[in-house]
Order: sequence, then C-alpha cells, then structure tokens
Amino acid sequence: MDQAFWSYLFVGLSFSAYIGIALWSRAGSTDEFYVAGHDVHPAVNGMATAADWMSAASFLSMAGLIAFLGYGGSVYLMGWTGGYVLLALLLAPYLREFGKFTVPDFVGDRYYSTFARIVAVICALFVSFTYIAGQMKGVGVAFSGFLGIPFEWGIIIGMVIVFFYATLGGMKGVTYTQVVQYCVMIFAYTVPAIFISFIITGNVFPQLGFISNVRGEDVAMLEKLNTTLTDLGFAEYTSTNKSMFDVFAITGALMFGTAGLPHVIIRFFTVRNARAARVSAGWALLFIALLYTTAPAIGAFARLNFISTVNEATYIEGNIDEIDYEAEAAKIREAGGTPVPHWYKDWEKTGLLSYEDKNGDGVMQYRGPNAPDGLANEVDPNRDIFVLANPQIAGLPAWVIGLVVAGGLAAALSTAAGLLMVISSAVSHDICRRTLFPQMNDKTELRVARASAAGAVVAAGLLGLFASQLGFVAQVVAFAFGLAAASLFPIIFLGIFWTRMNKEGAIAAMLTGLITTFAYIFWFKFGGGTPEQYLFGVSPEGIGFVFMFLALGVGIVTALLTSPPPQDIVELVEDIRVPGTRQPHGIADQGMEPMKDASDGPPPAPAG
Repeated sequence: MDQAFWSYLFVGLSFSAYIGIALWSRAGSTDEFYVAGHDVHPAVNGMATAADWMSAASFLSMAGLIAFLGYGGSVYLMGWTGGYVLLALLLAPYLREFGKFTVPDFVGDRYYSTFARIVAVICALFVSFTYIAGQMKGVGVAFSGFLGIPFEWGIIIGMVIVFFYATLGGMKGVTYTQVVQYCVMIFAYTVPAIFISFIITGNVFPQLGFISNVRGEDVAMLEKLNTTLTDLGFAEYTSTNKSMFDVFAITGALMFGTAGLPHVIIRFFTVRNARAARVSAGWALLFIALLYTTAPAIGAFARLNFISTVNEATYIEGNIDEIDYEAEAAKIREAGGTPVPHWYKDWEKTGLLSYEDKNGDGVMQYRGPNAPDGLANEVDPNRDIFVLANPQIAGLPAWVIGLVVAGGLAAALSTAAGLLMVISSAVSHDICRRTLFPQMNDKTELRVARASAAGAVVAAGLLGLFASQLGFVAQVVAFAFGLAAASLFPIIFLGIFWTRMNKEGAIAAMLTGLITTFAYIFWFKFGGGTPEQYLFGVSPEGIGFVFMFLALGVGIVTALLTSPPPQDIVELVEDIRVPGTRQPHGIADQGMEPMKDASDGPPPAPAG
C-alpha cells in the first residue's frame, strides 16, 4: 500500500470524526454556540486548548522556522510557552471569575463604557484576522501538499471544511473536534520524530537525540549540522543574526500577546468555574509541552536531511505527474549522478518549492550567502512545508507519511475554527446584541452568529492568500501577537490589578497600542521601511512589546488625569481577585441593557 492510500485513509477517518462531531454537537443556543454550555471537563478542555494553541504556526511552521533560523528561531518557542504560563497563572482565573466570555464584554463592563467595548471589538478583530491570515496560509500549505494542488486551491477547500463544522456546532462542536485533532496532531508530530531521531542518532527520544552524537560517528549532531551549514555558506545553526534586544522584544511580544489573545481566553469559559479554569490550564500546558519539546529536534533533523538529499542532486525537468520519474532517475544514476528526490518533485507542483538553474549545469546547488565556492543558491524552499515533508525526506514508511498529512490538516483547521468563534462572537454578541440591538433575542443572535462565522470564513480565506506575501506562517502569526500585546494586554492586566484604571485610560491605551503597532508593521512590510530604520533595532515581530509599555504608560497617565471609576466598579475588581466570592455571570444575563457611560449616570450594579 502506497503513500496515497495511507494519506487518504488517515485523512478520511479523521475528517469523518470531525463531521460526525459537528452533527452530534449541533448548537441549539448561544450558550452552547459561544462557550459549549460551560460544562466541559478540565482535562478535555485542556486538550482542546492545546489543539487551539498548537496551530498551523506551531505544527507546520515552528519546526521549519527553527530549521532555518536555528538558535534565532527559539524565540518563538520561548515566547509562546512562557506566554501560556503567564495567561494561565496571571489572567485566566480572574477573567473566568468575572464571568464575561469575550474580551470586549469584559472591557465594556469593567470600564463601564459602550465606546470602550467597541474599541475592544476593533482590537480583537484586528488581532483575530491577522492571526487567522497565518492559519489559512497553513491550511493552504497542508491541503496543497495532501492533494497535490496549487496553494490557492488548498485554501479554498480548507475554507469549505472549516465553514461546515464551525458554523454548525459552534464552540461545542469546535471543542470536541479539537480534542480529536489534538490526538491526531500529537501522534503525527511525535511518531516521525522518533523514527528520524533513531535513524540519525540511534536515540528513540527526539529531545535526547537532538543533543546526541550522530549514529556511528564520534561527533555531536548539532556540531555536524553547524559544519554542514558553514561549508555551504550559511550561518551556524547555533548562532543568530538578531540583536539580543530584538530577541528579548520578540519573546516579550509573544508572551504578553498570548495573554491578550481572545481565542485562547475564551477557552477558559467553557469550564464551570475559576478553579476548573486553573486545572484546565495545567492540563493544557502538559499537552502543549509534548509537542514543543519535540520541535527543536524536528527542525534540526529536517535541515540536515534536506541538505543531504537536495544539494548537488541532478534536476529532472517536468511535472512529476507527466514524466516517468524512475526511468529518468535511473539514467542519472547510470551516469554517476544523484537524481533529485521524488519527494521534491511531489512538492514542487504545489509551488512551495522552486529551483532556478543559474549556472546551467542541471545540478541543484543549495548555498548560503557566504558560499566558499562562490556559487549562487538555486533552491528556494518554503519553510512551512518541512514538518509535512520531513517523513518523505527521511524515507519513512508510507503510513507515517499519511499520519503526518492528517496531523497537518488537523493543525491548520483547529485554530482557524477557534478564531472564527472569536470573530463570530465579536460581531453577533458584542456589536449586535450588547451595543446596537440590545432587545435581540437568543434565537436571532444565534442566526447572526452563524452568519458572521460564515462571512469570517470567506474573509479569512482571502487573507490567507494575502498572507503568502507577508512571510512564513509563524511570522504572520507573530504580528497578531504583537497587536494583542500592545492593545489588549494592558487593559486586561490593569483592569484586574489596578482599581483606579478607568474608561478614559482604557480607551487611550487600546488606541495607542493598536495604532502604533499596526503602523510600524505596515511600514516595514509594505511601506518601504528597511531594517536599518528599526526603532531600537526591534523588528516588526517584536515591536508590540515596546509599544505595550507605551500603551501602559498612556493608559495610566490618562487614568490619573481623569475621574476615577465608580465605587461599584472598584468593588467588582476587588471581588474578582478573591476566588469564590462572586457568582460568575455569563450567558444568562446577556439580554441586559448595555452599560452606559458615566456621563449618562451611574452604571448599574454588576450581576451577582
């Protein structure tokens, strides 16, 4: 049985499970659509959170990113891991105690202002759409590799599938689908890593193989990789071209951005209470660690295998479906050459691998900018394909390759669905029901939620096509984290831990963080800015961390220069910091009138 059989078998089984869950868990109320009825077990929610967290950026892009950036790519690993710990310990339990299941809802009630809620909706949509652009690019990569079709068609097919189970089951369907997706992902990620680690180092544990000697040689695997790269003109794998401050800023942006991500925060409202949210966070961290500790090893193994199979290989012209590959490869071997590997030709038709014969010798030269032999680089691989292509590069059994394909598709779809729920709730709940149409009933809101999710799917697909111009998946996602760090984290943090923070300070902080960070990213990606012009030497991926402190400062100064919040808001903030003192209010009170600004009179007392 060949690779295609196993790929279709694993993908078919996993997708049957996704669709079956969507039909079984069809949401019948906004309570189920938004927060899965608040009755998800903490361990189950931890697994779903891990799937939500291990997006296309983690599963598809992070190992490829580390493969090419080496030590410099570790900022993504450190930032995302540290950020989740920060969110789980510092913010999630208090937000769950407050009881509002969306960030704009928290902002609107904590800062007693409809306008603040609207600004928070704008920030949440900016973050979510930027994030989902990277996820949909991952969807395109996964489906194009699976079906052997152009990247653009891969995105369209992924849109249709996400549309089905996200709009039908809502958060209830997404939660249980993500549990299955996590199981598929973790097996798909670790099984090939075990195989490849054993082949290269003789150690079945990738985490240990990463620091072991090459099998049969008295040389460390990382040392051999360093030597291989420098011989071809690349920088050492264990070095980085980023400044220390830029590394620190990117790590900080990812950490604090995590704590402001709406699609992660909403997961803590699918459990019963704040205690369950803490337990759920612990489970999620355990499930996430299984993948994150494996990623550096996969990245290093992938880079070594890619070089050994592609560099100095003789190229075979033509589409893999239109040529007799084995016959052409045999001719090259008879002439004493090494043919381009079959896996390369398979991926080439997706448009994610390219080769340009610059010296006309028909041999593929893979070189860095400082190649000792003076040859130019002729091979341009897309970094996002390496986890999916890794088993093929290493020559693993066909069933392992099929398993990885199913895992890649699961990763690409899981976070996209979670983000769609955030966008849907922002439009239907925060804008429509809580702001524009306060008399809207539950049934109408559910219809609006499904319609907005459908519209978000289409918009996400278009953004996925656009994201291919921004960079690799993890880089696009990093922009979303920067926006979240600068715009949402300051007002969530101050809203929980500083009773003096008021609506004017919150609005000023959000606008400052969003505008400055977005303008910086836009300028250096589309406006002609050059690295020499970076502020403090900080790249667009890390600038959110710098502007986060600007937003915090602006928010604090504005709050001190304006009227303090009402006394009942002060008491509310003090209450949510003491677990169990307050009955969380959530879906049950969503029909209440939107809170008025202080200028319209004192706000109503919070429910509970």
